[in-house]
This record gives sequence, C-alpha cells and structure tokens, in this order.
Amino acid sequence: MEQEKIIPKRILNQLIAALSAGVVPRTGAPYIAIGRNEEIAALLDSMSRVSEGGAFVRFLIGRYGSGKSFLIQLLRGYAMERGFLTADCDLSTDQRRLCGGNGAGLATYRELLQNLASKAAPDGGALPLVLSRHYTSILSRLAENGVFPESNGFLAALQKEVFSTFSALENSVGGFDFARVLSAYFMAMAEENEERKSACLKWLRGEFSNKTEAKAELGFRVSGIVDDENWYDYIKLWAVFARHIGYTGLIIYIDECIILYKIVNRVARENNYEKILTIFNDTLQGRAEGLGVIFGGTPQFLEDTRRGLFSYEALRSRLADSRFADAGYATLSSPVIRLRRLSDNELYALLCRLSKLHAVQRGENELLSEEQLREFLSFSLSRAGASELLTPREMIRDFMTLLNILSENEGATFESLLHAKREDVSVLQDENEEIGVSLSEFSL
Repeated sequence: MEQEKIIPKRILNQLIAALSAGVVPRTGAPYIAIGRNEEIAALLDSMSRVSEGGAFVRFLIGRYGSGKSFLIQLLRGYAMERGFLTADCDLSTDQRRLCGGNGAGLATYRELLQNLASKAAPDGGALPLVLSRHYTSILSRLAENGVFPESNGFLAALQKEVFSTFSALENSVGGFDFARVLSAYFMAMAEENEERKSACLKWLRGEFSNKTEAKAELGFRVSGIVDDENWYDYIKLWAVFARHIGYTGLIIYIDECIILYKIVNRVARENNYEKILTIFNDTLQGRAEGLGVIFGGTPQFLEDTRRGLFSYEALRSRLADSRFADAGYATLSSPVIRLRRLSDNELYALLCRLSKLHAVQRGENELLSEEQLREFLSFSLSRAGASELLTPREMIRDFMTLLNILSENEGATFESLLHAKREDVSVLQDENEEIGVSLSEFSL
C-alpha cells in the first residue's frame, strides 16, 4: 500500500502517539479508516443537502470505544475537502453543555468557534483566516471596478460592498448585530485599527459578559451579546454567513453527549434536551440554512427511558425506531445511526494498516507476519464477550502497545508476550470459576 509512504511525518507521529494512548487522532484519520462505508455514505448524502442550502441533524450512537469520535474526526476531513467550515466540541460535566444558568451553553459556543476549521486551517482557529479571506475577495471585486485602497472613495465603496454582503443576515434572530459587528470588523481591517478588530472578534466569539462592556470596547451600541440562551441562533447565522462568503456550509459536531444523561437535576437535563429538540425541528423544518449538526452519544444516552433522550417524549417519538425496523432490514436514512461492530475481516485489515504505519514511523521493517496478525486478532476475539463487545479502541491500544514493546525491547518476542497474556486470561477464568462468577459478567 502506497498511502503510508506519503503520509507527512508530523501527522504520522501525532497519529501513532494518539492511537498508542487510546485517544482519537484529530489529524490523520483517513490513513486508518477501515469499514464504516455505509455510515459515511449516509452522512455525506446529508452533507449534500446542506450544499444545496438545506440542513440536517444526525445522532451517532455507539458504545465507548466503538468509533464514534473517530468517525466524527474522519467526517471533519471529508467536510473540509468539500468546502465546508466545520466546528467541533466535546461536552463536559463542569463546563460545556447545551444550556445552563452558569454559562455552560455559552462555553459550548466558544469552544465551537475556537475549533472552527476550514481546508486552509484544518486544526482549528480559522475564524480570523475566514474573515481575512472574505476581505480579500471584497478588495478583488472593488479592484475590478477600479477602486483601490489608495483611492479617495475607497472606504465608502468598501462600506457599501460590506453592507450589501450582510443584508441577508439582518432578518434573522440576532442578525442585525451580527451583520453590524462583521461590517465594523472589515472597516477596521481597512483602517488598520487593531483594537477595533480585536473587540469585534471578542463579540463574535461570545466573550463579552454584558452589553455595556461590549459597547465600551466596540465603540457603538449593540442590542445584545451571545449568551446561554441565544448561542444556537448565532450558530445558524454563522452557517448562513459561511454560504454567503463562498463556503459550502457549516457542519458542527457535538460529542460526549452522555454528559447530558448524567445531569442529576431533571429540569436542567430536560432543558438541554429541549435545546436538542429545537435543533432537530429547525434543521428538518427549514428554519436553518446551510447547517449540519452531528451528535455523538452512547445507547444509554439515547434509549434510557428514565434519563436518556427517550425520557423526553417529544424526542422519543422522533428518534425511536419505526415498527418496521424489526423486519430484518437496516436503514441509515433515519436521524439515528447506530454503529455496528466492525467485522473480523475489517479488524484484520485495520491491524495490517496499523502494522505498516508503525513500521514507517519507526523506520524499520514490519514486526509481525500476516500469520501473527491473524493470531493476535484470534486472541483478541477469544476473550469472553469479545465477539459482541470488542471495540476498535481497545484492540488498537493493545496492538500498539505490543508493537512498541517489540520495537523497544530486543529480547521481547510476539510469542512470549501473547503467551503471557493467555496465562493471565486463564488465571482470571480459573479464579472466577472458583467463586462461581462468569467472565461474561465483567465489562471488558
């Protein structure tokens, strides 16, 4: 395979380090993408609707380590290659939720803006670059009409061009302030007013605590700021703005939604579910333009009727499987995509890919033969419950650890390492048999 020979060294090092630590790589995901073709095709089809001005919402549901976060990072790359802006964030227990009286919703917005990415800035932090790109395109249009920065009427012509660009935003919730601040940013660029530019970026990122503070730094009055209640309205504005300045649209990814399930207070939990319902209705009823939203969560987050999404009747009625779903046929057209376990052949192909990449990164020959790779997979699948519960993350971490040990220790052999692990499993099985406990009761 030629792919691993051309992977940039920096990306390869980050990829191997992340996989060895059991962390989803933010870059380099396409180099180890195995399987998930049907899921990817379904999500790319949804993105095609966004490119036509539509919107969508999808829920990626799978157990911990099943590949949700990896698929999200893979889709980020596909989206940027297709001209989308992307933004992603992980929810967290003490900081980021979809709403909350302590600024938790605003924290999610700020994280999304911080992670805004484009093809030219795939690692995030793309907001200044995106705005600069649009400013350059405005200058080009003016130059075609004979108006240059040194011309007497340049600022007036620039202001007219900027206002015409953002007039479509003004009818949306928060759109007037959004358009005005963007206009002020571009005028500050023309005037080389760094202080005004910084204040505009601060407003756009939701970093002002009140309107008085915003007015003092911006130099003009705004009717509102981004806050816990309205941050999603500004996400919709960013999606419209993205399309108006030449991007295909905006795709946002919100992972670790199990955090919402863990909210103890029922009212606070349902407020977050209400925000999901709002996003669901907006995207599917035509009240959002150029926006795709992908949530990542566990089956528990979705299906638990006491605290999960199914505890909220309005969402359960929209997301529960149809009565025809039990007829033996699968569909990926519904909002919920449940990640299946990778097949044994796909897991074997993944091991082969990882073995080659590890060898390239270390600058050495592959450490394991095809027969040994099959033996490692057989050993991994022989664990109690592995046929159903084995996750890619678990297997990858074990495999990368094995390769690193073999590479760094001259006396280590594949046979001795696997034999030692077999003995560990055997001892554990014997101990559980003595106390009358089945290994299948343990979560692997």
